[in-house]
Amino acid sequence: MLSESSSFLKGVMLGSIFCALITMLGHIRIGHGNRVHHHEHHHLQAPNKEDILKISEDERMELSKSFRVYCIILVKPKDVSLWAAVKETWTKHCDKAEFFSSENVKVFESINMETNDMWLMMRKAYKYAFDKYRDQYNWFFLARPTTFAIIENLKYFLLKKDPSQPFYLGHTIKSGDLEYVGVEGGIVLSIESMKRLNSLLNIPEKCPEQGGMIWKISEDKQLAVCLKYAGVFAENAEDADGKDVFNTKSVGLFIKEAMTNHPNQVVEGCCSDMAVTFNGLTPNQMHVMMYGVYRLRAFGHIFNDALVFLPPNSSDND
Repeated sequence: MLSESSSFLKGVMLGSIFCALITMLGHIRIGHGNRVHHHEHHHLQAPNKEDILKISEDERMELSKSFRVYCIILVKPKDVSLWAAVKETWTKHCDKAEFFSSENVKVFESINMETNDMWLMMRKAYKYAFDKYRDQYNWFFLARPTTFAIIENLKYFLLKKDPSQPFYLGHTIKSGDLEYVGVEGGIVLSIESMKRLNSLLNIPEKCPEQGGMIWKISEDKQLAVCLKYAGVFAENAEDADGKDVFNTKSVGLFIKEAMTNHPNQVVEGCCSDMAVTFNGLTPNQMHVMMYGVYRLRAFGHIFNDALVFLPPNSSDND
């Protein structure tokens, strides 16, 4: 009897301790332990077109050549049809694009990450890109195979951004005290942010391989946690009118929403003219986007942008 009472009391005590631990962990803020950081959320905007016109022709050419974007696409074997569409469409406009797969796939060339865990794939891909290309590219763009990106608009948005500064850009989302860039819209890191992230990848206390013992957080949130320790904070990318340029939905879905919410201003209520990404596309929609963005032209109209971003020399660019 005494033995049973003793076991019962032990169980109650252990249960109480466990509940207290869960409560305590629930109140711990993600970030720098007990250090408090005051960071105002930034809304970064694209450069003004009038300012571009003030730049000399030689300076424009130099600028167009200096922006080099390396594209990272995280894929799994089940994504093979999307993988093919991305390879055939927008990634041709990256200065270099490489696919990082969870396992070896014979159909397409990729870098095998040997894991199905998306956060491990992401951090391994970032480490690979930094170790191999740190001296060749100043901006790194990561996307899923459901994302369509307009790289020229990305370069235009980055025009007045200094890659030697710690930029972490895209479509920001707030989750409790943590603000992060959603992977659905694509994630942009400057070379400085890549350096800082790389310096933390081997420090489990600041950038663990697993999100936590009790619960697991998504890869984009985990990235934000690591970058926060490095003093790099998420910033929302917008055009001059305050519209998001990194989008987590498809054009079709935006138009449907605009027709419901703004029936008299469907185009104005939909999307930015300088949109960089759309997400949630099927392979066929990827090709339709490619046609609309790069191939369709109105006869008799001459498009003469002040700044031209030339495709890579080896690209069979559309």
